[in-house]
Amino acid sequence: MENHARRVLLVEDDRYLRKAAAAMLRRQGFTVLTAEDGEEALRVAAERPDLILLDLIMPKIQGFEVLKALKRDPRTSGIPVVILSNLGQESDSKAAREMGAVDYWVKSNLDLEELVRRIEETVATDGMI
Repeated sequence: MENHARRVLLVEDDRYLRKAAAAMLRRQGFTVLTAEDGEEALRVAAERPDLILLDLIMPKIQGFEVLKALKRDPRTSGIPVVILSNLGQESDSKAAREMGAVDYWVKSNLDLEELVRRIEETVATDGMI
């Protein structure tokens, strides 16, 4: 299965994590779009990536508000969104899923290799080519 056409939007305000994860995904053949805050995330999401990785604690617009906006907009409502956050409470995970996120990953539980593996699994599960 080819990864080269798969486009991932990585929304992360931590510059180091954003750059490191983007580089690793690109090495695995993904096209990576990035955003460092909620406003930029909504603009870039209009490019209709295959998957959005969304941090919750960000400048300008928080992740839950971005998720609501993505799911309200018919152009982006069908894009799978995975929350990637350091907020590990079950209540946050439950709220994100109720708002339409397909999964919720706690950053501190993942290294970059595990992150890439999970992204590949999620993209494959959603039937993308």
